[in-house]
Amino acid sequence: MYKSVFAKYITAFMLIIVVAFMILAGIISSMMQSHSDASTEDTLKRSAQNVKLYMEQGFSSSGYESYDAYIKGYSMGILRDISTLAMFTNEAVILYIDSDGSILLSNIALSHPSVNAITMQNIIESGNLFGSGFLDGVFNDQYSYYALPIYNGSRFEGAIFACASEDSMNQLVQDMMKTLIISSLWIMLAALIAVYFITEKIIGPLKQMSRAAKSFASGHFDVRVPVIGNDEVAELAVAFNNMATSLASYEDMRRTFLANVSHDLRTPMFNIGATIDSILAGAIPPEKYNYYFDIIAQEVRRLSRLVSSLLDISRIQAGDRKFNYEPFDVCEMARQILISFEQKINNKNLDVEFDCEEDRMYVNADHDAIYQILFNLCDNAVKFAREGGKYKISLLTKDRKVHVSVYNEGEGISSEDMPYVFERFYKADKSRGLDKTGSGLGLYISKTIINAHNERIWCKSELGQYCSFTFTLQPTSEQAYKASQEAKHAAAKAAAEGMKSDSGK
Repeated sequence: MYKSVFAKYITAFMLIIVVAFMILAGIISSMMQSHSDASTEDTLKRSAQNVKLYMEQGFSSSGYESYDAYIKGYSMGILRDISTLAMFTNEAVILYIDSDGSILLSNIALSHPSVNAITMQNIIESGNLFGSGFLDGVFNDQYSYYALPIYNGSRFEGAIFACASEDSMNQLVQDMMKTLIISSLWIMLAALIAVYFITEKIIGPLKQMSRAAKSFASGHFDVRVPVIGNDEVAELAVAFNNMATSLASYEDMRRTFLANVSHDLRTPMFNIGATIDSILAGAIPPEKYNYYFDIIAQEVRRLSRLVSSLLDISRIQAGDRKFNYEPFDVCEMARQILISFEQKINNKNLDVEFDCEEDRMYVNADHDAIYQILFNLCDNAVKFAREGGKYKISLLTKDRKVHVSVYNEGEGISSEDMPYVFERFYKADKSRGLDKTGSGLGLYISKTIINAHNERIWCKSELGQYCSFTFTLQPTSEQAYKASQEAKHAAAKAAAEGMKSDSGK
């Protein structure tokens, strides 16, 4: 059966509270009973001592030879005085029991006029006796009693018993327990109300998150969870809303990406099909075939770049792309890429600056992957540079890393777009005014490759002014580069000799 977190939370809290109060009630009850027993013993002891002192003083001045004779001679006066001396004036019972166990003095009517001789023997041996019960049938109800022996010289004459009904003591404990239970019930009710509202406050946002998550599953990313307070639940709500914003942005980029890919696939395919149809229909004269074949070749290359990017994305997501780390000269790579853009640079009359800290700068990385990154960054820089603007490639060593930067003066990137430039489905030039051939995957692939190298890539830009992309690489020595080249040559030579040997057979 389904049970909500709210119900589980309330049930757990109430069980904890009930068990805690039961344990507390047991401890308090035990303490109260112990205190009551100790207090009763102390009170009865003092009462017995006071009566004993009174009896001893009265006997010494009475002239009687035994306590039995003294009590029989002055029983009424003694009974009146000891009742005054007893602390429990209304419910205390004072007994004088002789050495034979006969009760010679009592301020109440008794069921049995004597006690067991064993009881008297215990008093003689211990010097006092505290107990609880019916006192060998003397009382009809439970009584607590404290006994002190009385001696005439060295002869045991009897004992003074100070007794108190346990009903009064138990009633006091019961009243206190009743008060404790009633107080506990009120406290539990208040705790239940408090726990209910606290639980509702905690569980409420979670319920809203659950409803929002169901909306996300339906493709609605505009739902947000209210953020109340600044506790952990509020932090969770903020994180949930940020996730929702990211999902919404991701969904927008995915749709844009699909639209761009559809456009990039449809446009070259349409151009290729239309051109071929025109050639087959004889609408294009033979002398212009080369011109249109060149158009077809450009569109095929365009499709090839798009498919290659999509395959790269698939391989990266599947973790199938492996990197071969080897030393190479990144300055030479940058020069070759710059030369390959000579025609595009001249077409836009760009002011080119190539700044390399040293003629040769060796790094340890995957050569083809870094070439792909640098080529993509240089291509973007030329594409988005303004006419006659500055175009710069710089390489320098900083913080024990080689920093490779590509800078251009042009439209730049807005602060709103900056957080998304490396996203997988993001394309800043949504109007396709400048980027007519890009798929919007280059920077995502570049970021992924750099992350795989445990390096960094970042962007700085000012809208309408400039844009600069920089990434870092691990430097290595010229000796490591030469050793790598020698190993390559040796491997190539061994392979060639192996092929030659096989062909000779």
